[in-house]
Amino acid sequence: MKLRFSNIFFLFLFVPMILSAANPSDLEKQIDNVRKEREILLEEQKRLQIELEAVNKEAQTLGGAVKSLDATRKKLASDINITQSKISSTNLTIKSLENTMNEKEQQIVIHRRAIADTLTRLSDYDSRPLLLNLLATTKLSDIWGDRNRLEDLNTRLEEEIKDLRETRKALNQEKAKKEKVKEEQLSLQDQLSGQKSVVEENQKAKEKLLTETKNKEAEYQKMLAENLARQKEFEEDLFRLESELQFALDPTLIPKLQHGLLAWPLSKIFVTDTFGVRPTRYHNGVDFRASQGTPIMAMDAGIVKGEANTDDQKGCYSYGRWIFIQHDNGLSSIYAHLSASVVKTGQNVKRGEIIGYSGGYPRVYGSGNSTGPHLHIGLYASQGVKISPFTSQRYKDTGSGCHNIYIPLASTDAYLDPLAYLPSL
Repeated sequence: MKLRFSNIFFLFLFVPMILSAANPSDLEKQIDNVRKEREILLEEQKRLQIELEAVNKEAQTLGGAVKSLDATRKKLASDINITQSKISSTNLTIKSLENTMNEKEQQIVIHRRAIADTLTRLSDYDSRPLLLNLLATTKLSDIWGDRNRLEDLNTRLEEEIKDLRETRKALNQEKAKKEKVKEEQLSLQDQLSGQKSVVEENQKAKEKLLTETKNKEAEYQKMLAENLARQKEFEEDLFRLESELQFALDPTLIPKLQHGLLAWPLSKIFVTDTFGVRPTRYHNGVDFRASQGTPIMAMDAGIVKGEANTDDQKGCYSYGRWIFIQHDNGLSSIYAHLSASVVKTGQNVKRGEIIGYSGGYPRVYGSGNSTGPHLHIGLYASQGVKISPFTSQRYKDTGSGCHNIYIPLASTDAYLDPLAYLPSL
């Protein structure tokens, strides 16, 4: 009886070793190799980022724009390599977790068999009353020996049940880890898709830039001046239209000014234009320096209420590609002039989650009225903004280029200064 129990425990100890030897050492080596390769890629990415920032600080010239596009292309290729490396790591991690889960499942099978065997033997003892044992046994010591074995079986049963519960708990933990890694992998796949679309936009940008300017500096400067004029025109039209809107704002639903209530939308922060009235215009948000393809992150958790591209309508020079998020704290935010979006309307996003990639090269699809690579952030009191067509009787009469384009529209008092809620500079 004890020999058979020992065999069961021998199997319990030995089978996981066989299973774990199926590949874990190879997987660990592969994971380590991928990690080392990614470290090299990260160093290259840093170098390319420094080069790109240096290029972008140069004067706004056609040659500088071309150099910036070329430097951006190299940086984007590096970003894609790193994302692919992360995807490889998650694939290997999932395989490793699956191996561990298989081990745990096999251990559970062994525990169950051992428990069933113990219960059978306990049942055999319990099926013979003590009186029958006394009548059928010549020596009293035999009875006590059987009873000792019965107690031993009880102890073993308790141990097996305890081990089974612990193994099940460990299995559930491994399953939770796998689900988390799978979520990360899906996010990385979205990032990779977004990065690839940015590369396509980058290639189109250079071709379009050289075609429209005919490779002449004077034409490039003319194009920038036209974009500035269109930007001012749109901001004036938007201000006039939104001045007509009326929302009864409840001040108690607007969060008090507090630095850090929102998170930065970029990993590196450099403000190029602040919120408020200018001598010749009103700026309804904050602009940040961001080269094309820079990951843009949600400033807080919330739901994507809309995402579109005003460049879909010819002659509309507005936000270009934009994403609008309604947060859980009474605030809403817009992210504009993007080269790619990786979220959809109705999607819930987490604070710090990548939602898209910056853009802004003049006359490039998705840039809107931008005159150079950057990110525009706008912030609203949620109760005073909604996605509506950019139209009114006045603009129907004048035939505004953005007539009926849908964008977030807010009453002028619903606009808030993002820097009052973001971390202190």
